[in-house]
Amino acid sequence: MRVIETSVVNQTDHQRHSEDEFEKQAANLLSQQIWCWGRDILRPEGNWLLETGFERIAASADREDCPSMYTLELPKKRRVVLRGFGVFYEDDAIGGVFLPRYEFQPKYTEHGTLKCPPWSATDLSNWSPPKESQQNVCASLTIDLLDWIQGYETTIVERLGLAYRQSSLLSWDTGKRPVTPAEEMVPAWRSLGVAIAENFQMLNSRPPMPDTPPTIRGVDPRQKCSDDAKERAPEE
Repeated sequence: MRVIETSVVNQTDHQRHSEDEFEKQAANLLSQQIWCWGRDILRPEGNWLLETGFERIAASADREDCPSMYTLELPKKRRVVLRGFGVFYEDDAIGGVFLPRYEFQPKYTEHGTLKCPPWSATDLSNWSPPKESQQNVCASLTIDLLDWIQGYETTIVERLGLAYRQSSLLSWDTGKRPVTPAEEMVPAWRSLGVAIAENFQMLNSRPPMPDTPPTIRGVDPRQKCSDDAKERAPEE
């Protein structure tokens, strides 16, 4: 019996390690993608996000330390909101999902339209890991968002060329952080979407980290807007 129990423990440890590695790789890919959006904004030939239909929203006077927000309206009353600390995907009919940049743990809200623009992490009080009854909706929104990102990168290669995206990553590759090569970004997003579709629950299988509010796990609620720009996230 002791041997069997040890085997079960080892299997559980291996599964937890695999989930941790999966989440880490997904977070690394998202962080790199947010960097690329920042490069697309600063593209010498013109702001690519604006050219493809995004709206740039400047912060109000009381949030003047915050970088600009970029939003894109999609068909069927859906939208994407890009921030330096993560990305939002909203559907007026079923709610919204937020993917934190540094910890790939989807947060969900039943409200499809943001009541308070997400200028900083302090604006995320209504977002939390999905309840059991919300898992399917949150999974659907997450997969839709990943499909949109995959399509975005496909368009980048088709219209601007692979060499453009490769140049975007030159300053990202410092030798100290993981890099997904430009030619592998589209397949990486596709594979991530497939994996989440097959087992979404593994992304929310662990309890909140100690001393971290569960509603915004992975994002420091004290984070200031100025922190957004440290890695050239979507801004001016």
